[in-house]
Amino acid sequence: MSYIEVKNVTIKYDNDTAEPFLALSDVSLNIERGEFICLLGASGCGKTTLLNALAGFEKITSGSITIDGEPVTKPCINRITIFQNYGLLPWRTVESNIELGLEVLKVPENERKTRIAAALETVGLSKFANNRPNQLSGGMKQRVAIARALVVNPDIIFMDEPFGALDAITRMKLQEDVRELCVKEKKTIIFVTHDIEEAVYLSDRIVVLTPNPGRLKGIINISMSQAYRERTSNEFIKAREKVFDIFNKKNVNTIEYYI
Repeated sequence: MSYIEVKNVTIKYDNDTAEPFLALSDVSLNIERGEFICLLGASGCGKTTLLNALAGFEKITSGSITIDGEPVTKPCINRITIFQNYGLLPWRTVESNIELGLEVLKVPENERKTRIAAALETVGLSKFANNRPNQLSGGMKQRVAIARALVVNPDIIFMDEPFGALDAITRMKLQEDVRELCVKEKKTIIFVTHDIEEAVYLSDRIVVLTPNPGRLKGIINISMSQAYRERTSNEFIKAREKVFDIFNKKNVNTIEYYI
């Protein structure tokens, strides 16, 4: 049994027309513990819908989703979602924003301070613990969101296009940070993106979805080491070209490719 199992998942939405809108159609996917999975595709392919279903925010119409053998029916504190808009509370400091999950878990105050300090150190924000969100850059705000996720020691981190609103230089730096965190923390990460290069740089496997309705078009296994990836290497370019190739294929299937 895989850690996460998605079996024949279909999601439909009722609307004003006679036919419901089909967002996802018959999607099946297995994910192992500690994997970094990128859900990649154009707008409307259902990648965020699938992420939300995995996180427990979205009800499925048919099929099943299980994590560690248990059906997913609602969000869970040990599965954290990081959104593009950061979700920081403006009246709280960096430190107290990171503390939110620990409050929910009723972690003792002394332990909270230790865990918050470690999370701040991990994301390089120790000097900004007392700042408020309006005093931070976009990249720093996203680091706070990542620290807030890490501090509760989740089993899974879901990330919904977290770097989409950032400039190219900041985005590349945060990609490096997340990749290093993946190697260090060995968390299971499900990451939504429409950026092919970002997917190749970060993931162990790229799950390509096609739109209208969202279907699984192919899976690419990336053999490059997570510890070191060079964007200009032959291996990187080969993997990127394979993703383009899958996008250009007219047929929809679930073939796995190994790069």
